[in-house]
Amino acid sequence: MTIQSEHFGFLPDGREVKSYTLSNANGMRVELISFGAIVRSIVVPDRNGNLDDIVLGWKTLDEYRVNEPYLGATVGRYANRIKNALFTLDGNTYPLPVNQSPNHLHGGFEGFHKKLWHVETQEEKIVFSYLSEDGEEGYPGNLKNEVSYSLGDDNTFLIEFKATSDKPTICNLTHHSYFNLAGEGCSDILDHRLMIAADRLSLIDEQQVHMDDSIAVENTPFDFTSEHAIGERIDDEHEQIKIGFGYDHNWILNEPGNTERAQARVFDPRSGRVMEMFTTQPGIQLYTANFLEESMLGKSGKAYPRRSAFCLEPQHFPGAEAGRCKPCNPLYPGEEYRQSINFKFSVQK
Repeated sequence: MTIQSEHFGFLPDGREVKSYTLSNANGMRVELISFGAIVRSIVVPDRNGNLDDIVLGWKTLDEYRVNEPYLGATVGRYANRIKNALFTLDGNTYPLPVNQSPNHLHGGFEGFHKKLWHVETQEEKIVFSYLSEDGEEGYPGNLKNEVSYSLGDDNTFLIEFKATSDKPTICNLTHHSYFNLAGEGCSDILDHRLMIAADRLSLIDEQQVHMDDSIAVENTPFDFTSEHAIGERIDDEHEQIKIGFGYDHNWILNEPGNTERAQARVFDPRSGRVMEMFTTQPGIQLYTANFLEESMLGKSGKAYPRRSAFCLEPQHFPGAEAGRCKPCNPLYPGEEYRQSINFKFSVQK
């Protein structure tokens, strides 16, 4: 793996944002920026050896400073929605900013995706670090965070998260790239074929907040235990589909923590590209870009309309550690939060 860096822009206070490009022996490239510890592009070959960028992104730093869809973002302190922007831990209640009324989403107005991270390049990985101070966005504790990225010559892209806190808090970090395996800005992803190794699904309420309840996916449009096209049942009459305006749900993995098997697999018949996901997390949120709009123009000038990409976001979810807090995942002084996401790219003839 080689790493090259260059200037990407300046923040209003004068701090510089840099981009970092990881490359392997096969021509695969991943571009990262220090603002938000964001993945700006992933370039991989198709079945004919043609290279394309397969993640959505913005052209300028100013667009990333807004970034309402969280394109390529590192999400924290807590991924997904927290109902009524409140959480309780050890009998204490903590109010959080309401940035998706009446709830709290993806860490708040100034979540980790809007922070400038310190960057250290090492021989086999690049490490982004950020200290979230006690009280930031309402969360208790000084939370020290590290997100490292590495790229293998087998076309694996590994993301590793670490965090520690000096006070009891909650921590649920994830990665939020929008993928289109045919290439960013190339039509929709409804013909992409998906497998998720999960027999159960977390239910969401009318505000799309995860509940403690779950259902079996068998005989529902949420059954991806065998491969199905994403668009095959995305407009089903199932109540949960209607609430999510498509897929925006958490699948409860059958073998949480098993990093020897792919917990999700996506195949694009047009390009032949395959993406497998391995993770230590107990759940995966599938989001089918239900709220992107035709007016959104990405880094190459192409439109990013509704359902032009999908997200697979490994995460904790309500009920994962019932009785300790709501929502979970709690992190106490002396403990270390450690999770990983590994993407493996290949082609199918």
